[in-house]
Amino acid sequence: MAILILDDDPDVGTAARLLLQRRFGPVRVLQQPAELAAALAAEPVELLLLDMNFLPGHTDGAQGLALLRQVLQLGAKAPRVIVMTAYAEVNLAVAALKDGAFDFITKPWDNPKLIATVAAALASRQAVNTQPSTLLGESRPMRDLRALIQSVAPTEANVLVLGEMGSGKELVAREIHAQSKRAEQTFLAVDLGALSETTLESELFGHKRGSFTDARNERPGRFQAAEGGTLFLDEVANLPLAGQAKLLTVLERRELTPLGADQAQPINVRIVSATNLDEPALFDAQRFRPDLLYRLNTIVLRVPPLRERRDDVPLLLKHYLDHYAAQYGKPQRSCSAAALAAAQSHDWHGNVRALRHACERAVILAPGAQIEAADLALQHAGPAPVASPAAEPAPAPLPLSELERGALVEAMRSAQGNISQAARLLGLSRAALYRRLEKYGL
Repeated sequence: MAILILDDDPDVGTAARLLLQRRFGPVRVLQQPAELAAALAAEPVELLLLDMNFLPGHTDGAQGLALLRQVLQLGAKAPRVIVMTAYAEVNLAVAALKDGAFDFITKPWDNPKLIATVAAALASRQAVNTQPSTLLGESRPMRDLRALIQSVAPTEANVLVLGEMGSGKELVAREIHAQSKRAEQTFLAVDLGALSETTLESELFGHKRGSFTDARNERPGRFQAAEGGTLFLDEVANLPLAGQAKLLTVLERRELTPLGADQAQPINVRIVSATNLDEPALFDAQRFRPDLLYRLNTIVLRVPPLRERRDDVPLLLKHYLDHYAAQYGKPQRSCSAAALAAAQSHDWHGNVRALRHACERAVILAPGAQIEAADLALQHAGPAPVASPAAEPAPAPLPLSELERGALVEAMRSAQGNISQAARLLGLSRAALYRRLEKYGL
């Protein structure tokens, strides 16, 4: 089971289930808190959507917070938790986030917002659960990166993490937080590429009730929710220029004014940001404000792509093969010499994320006692064979999946890694593009 919903209102549970199961698979709905422990013990749950109030006349969220803490005591087996409440009070929302909730949703929710939040929670849990507490790899680039993190983390310097898609930029941000003086406080990640221009200011800085048409309740922004901790701004280069200007003002003044508020609030967060945009494009003033870049890149960490640390491939293969064998109840299997050689020579354009998907597929489908090169489904790009003039066989038709993957690669290349632009080229929403990129390990 991927998703569990606990809400005492059957209409709410049904509406959420119908919305989510079409996109994310099985969804189960519970109405009684007493049923939660048994449901979590019965089968794996990746995500829990948790209502905060179950007792008539109670709106303080105390029972929801107690359930949240109970769930998180499961440790590594705990699902990601998104809390839901019709009473979006600042203190309750922040308390849930500080106690370990991934995010919160106000009821009635906006469907695209709920879908994006669930997708982010599921992706975040997979990334954390398939990685050890430290970055894997003993190659020189990875040793150098870990040394830089160790030096930078205890400071308060803003850090900009650069790297290709799937290379592990969020893991680097989490390592910085874990080794910092703020480690006991909140680490909060926000995908700026998934925020629309109309909701950007509200999502980041919060709003007061009545500040715009749908503002039925007061809501804290991500800056307030991360107070005292670390705020990870992923896909920061996807911010439109107007949004960049608003973010710059907050970082310069170290204070923000929620929408509809009269007074500014001081902020105390450390900023770690990331982008997969290459550096020449990042320094293009038409795409990214130089003054904002100056604020964000006090320290720059570059995450090496997997093709530049091929010596780490055997270690990564073993880790992920063992992980998925345990997850799916399969026997542990090693790679054959040919599979190792093929994997080390592969360019891994999707980096560690692509390797992880290849390992998951191999664990599920490989028939033999060892993992062979074919089980990893690697497609090496090489020079096309020269056909004899006397015999020119017709090319075999490409599978639909290869055509789709090729279109994604070409769109991302044309957009220079800009998710919003690539989505427009393909005629997709950003959420749909993210799902396809994840599917193909790009």
